Parts: sequence; structure tokens; C-alpha cells
Amino acid sequence: MKYGPDIALVASLIGEPARANMVLALMSGQALSAADLAREAGVTPPTATGHLAKLVSAGLLVARKQGRHRYFEIAGPDVGQAVEALIAVAARAGHLRARSGPKDEAMRHARSCYDHLAGRVAVEMFGHWMASGILCWRGGALHLTRKGRDFLGARGIAFDALENGKRPLCRGCMDWSEKRHHLAGSLGAQILEMTVAKGWAARERNMRTVSFSRRGEENFVRWYSQAPQPAAP
Repeated sequence: MKYGPDIALVASLIGEPARANMVLALMSGQALSAADLAREAGVTPPTATGHLAKLVSAGLLVARKQGRHRYFEIAGPDVGQAVEALIAVAARAGHLRARSGPKDEAMRHARSCYDHLAGRVAVEMFGHWMASGILCWRGGALHLTRKGRDFLGARGIAFDALENGKRPLCRGCMDWSEKRHHLAGSLGAQILEMTVAKGWAARERNMRTVSFSRRGEENFVRWYSQAPQPAAP
């Protein structure tokens, strides 16, 4: 008799093509309706309802009722992390679903990885912070240094709320397109939220692409790479 979690059940649920397409659509970090997910999966609404019920029952998705509609989203960061790891493995092995195109290039530049920023923009920020001593690896885990805490505190990041949850503050996440790490964890999620709130970038509906304006990307790079300016007297 075998003991422990049954990974075969979870793998079989994500492995079905229609359900895989639904889960990947929700990796944008946005909640989508059953009708939206039926279109993403290429199935009829009744078929989509059956698939979604299985994903919710397994704890991979959660459903929230809003008015007459139900909206679905990834159940938590651990699910998002697992799906992103599968994306990285599939990309490394060459299991691609379509040829590269303009939207693929936009995805490589900047996209959401569940609730944090991924792509070249995110990898460059991570690399700069590692080289600058803002982040460091210690004991196989990613940590924010004292220098990093002071730097980001001066950049407007409030750590109290970030450290009160169950998630780690920092986590390295392997970027499937760049083959290098970007920043996940509660800090990574806060940075993506801040970037959108400041109007530097926008998240496209039903897509993982994060679109930076030219000025917005310049502001973002300046935010993460320069020392804060002293307050005016």
C-alpha cells in the first residue's frame, strides 16, 4: 500500500487539454467566468462546467459568486508555482503549443506569473538586485538583505502587511522564457500591483501579457535601479 499525497490525481486533472487551457488562462492572475474559460478551452459551456467542478473539487481553483455569475481563479500561490514549474519544464523540453508570434514576444518581455511580474523586465530587475546586494541566496533560499530592506522601504514598500501572511517575503521563480530567476513571494506580488497602480504598465484582460508604456518602463527601471532622491528642503 502506498502512502502520502496522490500526485497522479492532480497531474491527471491538469493533464487534460481543455482543463490545462483553463488553468493557463487563469495564470494571468485575473478571475474569469465560466463562459470566458469555455472559450479559452474550446469547449461548450456545459462541458466547461464539468471541468471546472473537478478543478474546484481538487483544490486547484476557487469559485466566487458575483451577482448571477461565478468567477474562477487559481486557488493559491502554491498552485500558481506548480503550474509555472510545469510551464518551465515544457518549454525546456520543447513542448510548445504554437509557433512564436508577436504576442509570444510580448509575453517574453513582460507577463504575469500568477500574481507577480515575469519576463525580461522582471529578470533584469532580479539580476540588478542580486548584483547590488539587495537580494541574496542563503541556505538555498532567497532573502532580502538589510540593505535591500532599507532601499525598498525608501521606495515606498511597507513590509508589515507583506510579512503578516503565510507566504514567504521573497522567492526565486525560474522564468520559463529567460531561463533565469525572477522575484516571486509577497514582495514580488506587491511590486506588480504597484507597477499597475502607478500606471507604468497594464495587465491585458484574459491574457498574461503585461504591457509597459515606454515612459512607464523607464520609470520602473529607475524605481528599482536608482537610489531614492533626497527630500526637498
